[in-house]
Amino acid sequence: MEQRTLGPAPFTVSAVGLGCNNFGRAGTASESQAGTDAVIHAALDAGVTFFDTADLYGGEWGLSETLMGHALRGRRDEAVLATKFGFIDVATPLDDRGAKGSRAYLRAACEASLERLQTDRIDLFQQHQPDPATPIEETIGALAELIDEGKIRSYGVSQFTAEQLTAADAGATSVGAPGIASSQDELSLVARAVDADGRFAAAERIGAGFLPFFPLANGLFTGKFSRTEMPADSRIARQRPHIAQDADWDAMEAYQRLCDDWGVSMLEATLGWFLARRGVSSVIAGATRPEQVAQNAASAAWRPEPDQVTLIEALFPA
Repeated sequence: MEQRTLGPAPFTVSAVGLGCNNFGRAGTASESQAGTDAVIHAALDAGVTFFDTADLYGGEWGLSETLMGHALRGRRDEAVLATKFGFIDVATPLDDRGAKGSRAYLRAACEASLERLQTDRIDLFQQHQPDPATPIEETIGALAELIDEGKIRSYGVSQFTAEQLTAADAGATSVGAPGIASSQDELSLVARAVDADGRFAAAERIGAGFLPFFPLANGLFTGKFSRTEMPADSRIARQRPHIAQDADWDAMEAYQRLCDDWGVSMLEATLGWFLARRGVSSVIAGATRPEQVAQNAASAAWRPEPDQVTLIEALFPA
C-alpha cells in the first residue's frame, strides 16, 4: 500500500483509508465487536493504516471509538488514528463545557476520545464542523497545546469553506501553532462541489492534505450497481435508494465502457482518479465486511494518464 504525506503531520497515511462510521451502526455486519474486529484486522492485514472515526459515530455516542479501541488492542502501533470533535448540529454529553470549538470543550472531547480508543495519543484530531461561536485562534491554540502535551500529533478541519480554511491558516500563524494537517470534505465523481467552490484548491494552497469522504458515493462507484439492479444488502438499497435511482445512468454506463476499454474495474478507475490528484492524501472508503476493505486496498494501484482523467471528468463535470 502506498504511503502518502498528510500536510505537515509527522507521519504518513495509507493511500486508501478506512472510514469508521459504520462501526456500531445498527443493521450492519460491523455493528458488533466481532464484526468491527474483523474489518479492522482485515484492513491492517491489507496494508490500510489510516482509520478515520468521530465521537458521534455508532449507534450511541462514542460507540465507534469504543469498538475500535478494543479491536486495536495489541495492534495500536500499526494504525494511524484520526477522530473528530465538535459536530455542531447534535447534542453531546459535553455540551455543558461550552461552544464546541472552545478550549474547554475540545480538551474534554480529546480526553473522552483517548479513553474510548484506549490510547495515549490521537494521531489526527479534527474539528468536525466550523464553530461560529468561537474564534478560530482559540480553537487552534488549544489544539496546539494538546500537541505540546503529546495527546495529539496533528490536527485538521472538516467541512470548512475556502474562506474558513484561509482564516484558519492565518489563525494558526497568529498563535504560533503548527500548520493544519488536513481538510476533510465530501468529494466523489458525482459530488464535486469542493472543486467548483474552491475548497479543494484552498486546502492545497495552505498545505493541508485533502481527505475525501463518501468517495464511492455510498458504493455507487464499486461497479456493483446497474440501471436496473442494486445489491440488496448494500447501504444504498437499505437506506439511500435515491442515490441509485437518481444517478445519471447514461454517464455511469459510459464510464463502465471506459473502464472495460482500459482493462480495469470501476472501483480501480475511481480510486485511481482520486489518487492521481495532487493534494489527496488518503481516500476514506467505508466498509462493513472484511472482503470489502480487502477489495478496496487491492484496487488502489492503478493510475490514469492525464487523457484518461480528462475523459472521466468529462462524464462527471464539477
